[in-house]
Amino acid sequence: MTLKRNDRAAAESAARAQRDAHVIAAGAIVFQVARVMAKLGIFSFLSSPGGHTEEEAAEYAGISRYGAKVLLEASLTAGTVSVKDGRYTLTKTGWFLINDPMVKVNLDFNHDVNYKGFWWLEDAIRNGRPEGLRELGGWPTIYEGLSSLEPQARKSWFAFDHFYSDSSFPEVLATVFASAPRRILDIGGNTGKWAMKCTSYSPDVEVTVMDLPQQIGMMQENISGYSEKSRIHGCPADILDQGTVFPKGFDIIWMSQFLDCFSAEQVTDILRRASGSLAAGGRIMIMETLWDRQQYDTASFDLTQTSLYFTVMANGNSKMFSYGDLCSYIALAGLKVASVKDGIGFGHSLLECIPA
Repeated sequence: MTLKRNDRAAAESAARAQRDAHVIAAGAIVFQVARVMAKLGIFSFLSSPGGHTEEEAAEYAGISRYGAKVLLEASLTAGTVSVKDGRYTLTKTGWFLINDPMVKVNLDFNHDVNYKGFWWLEDAIRNGRPEGLRELGGWPTIYEGLSSLEPQARKSWFAFDHFYSDSSFPEVLATVFASAPRRILDIGGNTGKWAMKCTSYSPDVEVTVMDLPQQIGMMQENISGYSEKSRIHGCPADILDQGTVFPKGFDIIWMSQFLDCFSAEQVTDILRRASGSLAAGGRIMIMETLWDRQQYDTASFDLTQTSLYFTVMANGNSKMFSYGDLCSYIALAGLKVASVKDGIGFGHSLLECIPA
């Protein structure tokens, strides 16, 4: 019997869907195989013209032929390598695994920070707490524990966090300083990178970094050798503590990759309280990676998966925003979006907010 075209297409579609389901079922294994292949340098080794045999790959990586065989065969069926006449070469997917810097950052972040903790996903969903954080430490949220993370986990966390912001900071400085601000409050300023960018850009600006005491300590250490450190001030505070007094009189309140660390109710409360710190004519500027305003589907995929990091590891109640959700919190806080700019760096949007 010959299949008709529509029947054949349906059969192929079903086969593809079945394979996708199997890839998901084996996802933890596929991930670790790719990570080890990259770490051992086998992917890079196979990128040379003509490829290599499993014996050559084993010798290069310093592992047994058995080890090379199981890694190569799993990679072959996962689509990261191909084979012809016993010689393995890198596929396009494999190439991206070792050459796309975002993939590298995400791979390390998911292995070193998230992997063990995601065993507790269901508990985190049910309980509204970051249950997977027990695999890294006993803190209520990951933010209290950043300075105490095991070195490799801390390195991968900051590499992930800074990768996105570092690419965006240079692009927004001209926009932020178009109004010649003299005082900026950087809420959630972390290690002080944005504060240093601002004080390097303008000789007149003073930046106050408001963050948890542990983060202020890391910030002060990070800027210790910086020539303009006298114009950077620390304000240690627990933003969620209703007794925390926000300093006042700022031309700009800056929040970069900050509000996504909080629940919807907390975001609204933070914005409402922060608006009281603005000087006359001041603005709140929010930079976030909004999953529904991305140019490419892959970016939206990455961001919605990252939401689960917040669920399981960070705090149990926050996520990556959609534009509509974030705008609704801004409105509830008595503010309105005066302008929005997309496509900054690796997918940031910059929202300029003023009192409604």
